[in-house]
Amino acid sequence: MTAIYKTEAGGQRVRERYVQTLRAWPVPCEHRRVPTREGETFVVVSGREQAPPLLLFHGSGTNAAMWIADVASWAEHFRVYAVDMIGEPGLSAPSRPPLNSEAYAHWLDDVLQGLGVTQASMVGASLGGWLAVDYAIRRPDRVDRLTLLCPGGIGRQKWGWILKALLLKPFGRWGSRRTLRSVAGLDMPGSEEFLEGMALTFRHFHPRKEPLPVFSDAALRRLTMPVLVIAGERDAMLDSRDTARRLAGAVPHAAVRLLPGVGHSVVGQSEPVLAHLRKATASGNTEHR
Repeated sequence: MTAIYKTEAGGQRVRERYVQTLRAWPVPCEHRRVPTREGETFVVVSGREQAPPLLLFHGSGTNAAMWIADVASWAEHFRVYAVDMIGEPGLSAPSRPPLNSEAYAHWLDDVLQGLGVTQASMVGASLGGWLAVDYAIRRPDRVDRLTLLCPGGIGRQKWGWILKALLLKPFGRWGSRRTLRSVAGLDMPGSEEFLEGMALTFRHFHPRKEPLPVFSDAALRRLTMPVLVIAGERDAMLDSRDTARRLAGAVPHAAVRLLPGVGHSVVGQSEPVLAHLRKATASGNTEHR
């Protein structure tokens, strides 16, 4: 298996904080461990068993805890499965097969089978957005509706933030927090606890260095299901305007919302996402809000 932590002791600290955070899950839930070809996958399950299924995919360097502020709203209407992606700092296997392969689609086939889900709506953020798009392209008949928050793999990937991160690295904990604030766009009020958790993670975690594969226009045209994309205009990691431009050409029915003044971390969108999940988008457009 891939060594995703610098030390086992550091990995244990990250996992312990995650388990502690999960105790604050705002609705009744169960923890499932699903066997897959890539190893065990951890899933937090909420909502009525008979409700329509909704899968959540977090971004890189995070885990299912990123959905704590949203899950209560969505679990009223859906059976919500918050999946810890393999190779990330959650409780799933550390396996990291190549992104430019069918491995992640096969892994999700196993996850869905283990959960007893044949078709579902999906919400993905950043790397999780890439994961949702990859699966929807390869298995369009299994995805009802798609919601993407600052998704990777569509718009141009930016690299200038790496220099900023390297310049701040010698400043230790302060530098790490400053990087997260500026690069990830975590300057909003009430983000201190989340920042602390992210700073702890990145003191011990080896982030992925593999560039995200970019989906071709032909591949994006396979997204025939209703699609909502919400992205920050000031995203330091991904070119949101390029994302909107490519979707307008390849997925014209997609609704794209660019949020002024918002960076890579898109929060506070529970209700717009819920509205999209509960009612198909009639026509595509780009909105600035």
